[in-house]
Amino acid sequence: MAFQVNKVKYSGKINVVPLGTQKVMVGGQSAYNFHDFEGTFPHKPLLGLQVWDMDPADNFAQPLKDAWAGVLNDPAAWAKKAVEYGADLVCLELASTDPNDLDTSPQQAVETVGKVLEAVNVPLIVNGVDNKDKDVETLSPIAEKFQNKNLILGPVTDKNYKALGAQALAYGHSVIAKSPIDVNLAKQLNILLTDLGVTLDKILIDPTNSGLGYGMEYTYSIIERINMAALVQQDDKLQQPIISVIGRDNWKCKEANLPPAPGEFDAIGQGTSLGVLMEVTTAISFLSAGASVIIFAHPQSLALVRSYVDSAMDGGAIKAIG
Repeated sequence: MAFQVNKVKYSGKINVVPLGTQKVMVGGQSAYNFHDFEGTFPHKPLLGLQVWDMDPADNFAQPLKDAWAGVLNDPAAWAKKAVEYGADLVCLELASTDPNDLDTSPQQAVETVGKVLEAVNVPLIVNGVDNKDKDVETLSPIAEKFQNKNLILGPVTDKNYKALGAQALAYGHSVIAKSPIDVNLAKQLNILLTDLGVTLDKILIDPTNSGLGYGMEYTYSIIERINMAALVQQDDKLQQPIISVIGRDNWKCKEANLPPAPGEFDAIGQGTSLGVLMEVTTAISFLSAGASVIIFAHPQSLALVRSYVDSAMDGGAIKAIG
């Protein structure tokens, strides 16, 4: 008797969300990621890179400083280099607006977003600092200034969704609905946003994530459960593409600064840092769990995962990088 693959019957489907004015599509899959024998996948996962609005200085591990040498104090040039590295989208981190750091003004953030939009022609995530009051103060004038640019504004939480959801709705932007590692809380935030009037083609889910060795397994299980609820249980409030911004959670670990032992990992590039391998492992895990958008800090991580995604979805061997 010939071997037959056991197939899952899916009753749900992930909604398609167009990002940016370029309308780069994400979502649309009708099966678990990479299970092309069970469903259809009209769009590949999107892979992006983080860009800071300030020089990260001591907040960056040395391999990151090396990868972005020459552009760390210029967000527009940094974003342009990210696209040259192959980023499908750019995630602009408004780190300088943090009240516990430089506490820069909303007007300065508006100017930075404008420069980045002029420098690149890919969808742009504009990420605040997860401070309820400061994010509303910063992201509101950005939403108004760049009306109908379909920025992806975040993080939108249960604390600020009324203000930021209203701004996104009024000025034609998308949102990242961020909830604290809980399926029900992720669902509830989507309900709150849709009740406000934000349509499902404007929402990405960020259930929060952790890095390898620092809680990745638990956050993997939450992403997986959201995906299962969306596809198998047909929960229409969880059928949104999932985004995971994995850069900070991996690179803030001390292990990320350690070099591999001599001779290790040569197949994927001489001198590859453990930080890159941590990002790659986390990214592939989250993609397998159901994520549709991954944001990296290091360009080599993106290149390696791109090779994996292309191989898994198109066939062929994974090639060495570098």
